[in-house]
Amino acid sequence: MPNWSGNSPPDDGMNGRLLRVRGLVQGVGFRPAVWRIACELGLRGWVCNDGAGVRIAIAGEQMAGFAARLRSEAPRLARIDAIDEEACAVEGEGFSIVESLGGEVKTAIGPDAAICPACLADICDPASRRWRYAFTTCTHCGPRYTVSRRIPYDRAQTSLSGFPLCEPCAVEYADPADRRFHAETTCCPDCGPQLRLLDADGQPLAGDPVAATLGLLRAGKIVAIKGLGGFHLACDARNPAAVAELRERKQREAKPFAVMGLNPVSLAGITQLGDGERALLRSLAAPVVLCPKGAVDLSGIAPGLAWLGAMLPATPLHLLLWHEAAGRPAGTAWLGEVHALLLVMTSANPHGEPLVIDNAEALARLGGSDGKIADAFLLHDRDIVTRCDDSVVRATPQGPAFIRRARGYVPVPIPLADDGPTVLALGGYLKNTICVMKGREAFLSQHVGGLDNVAAIGFLEETVGHLLDILDVRPDIVAHDLHPDFPSTHLALRLAEEYDVPAQAVGHHHAHIAAICAEQGYNGPLLGLAIDGVGLGPDGAAWGGELLRLDGASCSRIGHLQALAMPGGDRAAKEPWRMAVSALHGAGLGYRVGGWIHQYYPGRDPGPLLSMLDRKLRCPPTTSLGRWFDAAAGLLGLRDLMQFEGQAAMELEGLAARHGSVAPLPGGYVLRDNGSILDLSPLLPALLGCKNEAARGAALFHATLAAGLGALVVAALERSAEAKVAVGGGCAMNAVLMTALSDHLLGAGVGLLEARQAPPNDGGLALGQAWVARRQGTTGHR
Repeated sequence: MPNWSGNSPPDDGMNGRLLRVRGLVQGVGFRPAVWRIACELGLRGWVCNDGAGVRIAIAGEQMAGFAARLRSEAPRLARIDAIDEEACAVEGEGFSIVESLGGEVKTAIGPDAAICPACLADICDPASRRWRYAFTTCTHCGPRYTVSRRIPYDRAQTSLSGFPLCEPCAVEYADPADRRFHAETTCCPDCGPQLRLLDADGQPLAGDPVAATLGLLRAGKIVAIKGLGGFHLACDARNPAAVAELRERKQREAKPFAVMGLNPVSLAGITQLGDGERALLRSLAAPVVLCPKGAVDLSGIAPGLAWLGAMLPATPLHLLLWHEAAGRPAGTAWLGEVHALLLVMTSANPHGEPLVIDNAEALARLGGSDGKIADAFLLHDRDIVTRCDDSVVRATPQGPAFIRRARGYVPVPIPLADDGPTVLALGGYLKNTICVMKGREAFLSQHVGGLDNVAAIGFLEETVGHLLDILDVRPDIVAHDLHPDFPSTHLALRLAEEYDVPAQAVGHHHAHIAAICAEQGYNGPLLGLAIDGVGLGPDGAAWGGELLRLDGASCSRIGHLQALAMPGGDRAAKEPWRMAVSALHGAGLGYRVGGWIHQYYPGRDPGPLLSMLDRKLRCPPTTSLGRWFDAAAGLLGLRDLMQFEGQAAMELEGLAARHGSVAPLPGGYVLRDNGSILDLSPLLPALLGCKNEAARGAALFHATLAAGLGALVVAALERSAEAKVAVGGGCAMNAVLMTALSDHLLGAGVGLLEARQAPPNDGGLALGQAWVARRQGTTGHR
């Protein structure tokens, strides 16, 4: 131990260096890495955790190269944000790991991480005591966030607390030279969790659980498999009947499924993988990666879309299914070979409800003889503490872009440019997440989802409690969406009252752009293009295609899309044919509705809708870009009724992607009101003319829309001093649109900011709410 106390080293005898390391450096094997490097360099000193990270004292002839090696050889899960150095005195000989210094250390909880190469080797080594063991982990991999109940992060606070270490595991745990030194979830077949396979009625099935599960999957059965943050429903992705049965049982008519394969080469036929996709598939987070579809079509997996969600086994349990299918080979060479086994892996939950995480809950909600979803259950006795769905990302030339940020990334904080009060933000209604802004970091929760049932609202409350607990904070401000009827708003107001702190309402699209400012560390004035579905504007109208000017916490609207009427209100958001009728009527093309309807939707009667539109009865206006997408999809005959939110727009994007780029339609849009309103009505006759050419029409719509949005932004920049534009909202996840829009803006010399560390859709809304609320201070109401 050092011979001084407090935060400053002694003033004399400065023979060494004191390093303070900040970042994700606790609970990730960082101190053993420091110990190893110091010993290899022949250095004297010590290392310990403290309240801010890790503190290291070193002395010796080779200490000059220590910091560089620490950065290059940091543990797999570590993230070094900064290393500060100063002179200090170091006494004694040798190098040691010492007890925590400087008060209580609240070790940060890291994200769940995919199995590491060393643990893979253990599992595939017949001589190892962890041969084929489904819960093999070390400090470099395995569950963290989903098994942690509270801080500090140690075994007693995790769901491994009921599994005391056997003697060999205890020796590894105590040895700083072992990669399982202080690995809180380490275990082995003698002291850790065990697998079991049950039928739909909860009765045990004979045989090896993994081998029997593989047999069921190959026979076309649906198996619920307990993963890291919840159960998956699995079936053979190459079996169309099994896929169709899963859709029927889960009441998921068309929403895409994700597919798991052993490695990138096994996914090559069904996807087109570039370097970006391969890197994401193999990353620590092991997310679902949206990949362009390949030549081999898997029937029923992602109907009507140009992309397929692909993933690799993230846990030993998943990997063992492929190990069994390969004949239980020894060694790891087989991991690089092509394997035919492909499995659907989709979230195990009844339609619209939160993820199933408990064994008894799984049997009750997914099993039974009546209305069963799963034919069998591959279970274990390690509890899942926190629900956490799979993350979904897309590779782009600028780096990964989030569709859904959850397992593998949560609770890694998003660094902020400045400090401020602690804010709890509750997000919106769809794709809900929450955010806690603490100090110079923002902690975005895992995906909660739509708040359209009691169970989902309960999950939201559960997530709030858990995130506040593991961060050990109490909010100074509670932020929420402007909409007064969202369950998240109701909860925010209740929590603000309980904590006796202000509640701050933040405009929906203001929050979308503010989220990008937060993650990019940008505090200056800028323009924000919010391209979205529907969100409540400050004027009480349904916004969704807005050009905003932001300066700190202030936000003003300076442009928008031409409004469309929504005949039937919210019903129009689910029936694209209604929006098509509205667009034609608004453009003065109502006389063409009859012929168009007869061609594409002969069972629909447009008369009542046209009457409603003429009388402006139950036809609220919206500037939503999402509704323009619906109108275009309806005009091209893609569908009259959506089976899930955003389906028409996703199919339109898929058609455009398959067709390839086209030039914008000359005169296909017009800027009105001094360049502040973008009207796409001139494009509609061209879409009507795309009979039997829906793909060309989809490409034309995307190209013309991108050109029009670019022109709207450039016209605004000519009237203002802002030099940067942030683009966010749900439509910013459209890769075809964003590629074309980026080209237009960059070609015009416009600096573009996009979402990178959070989803641009409502999954990042809470981050923006917290950023705005922190700047507005305590101006909210109590």
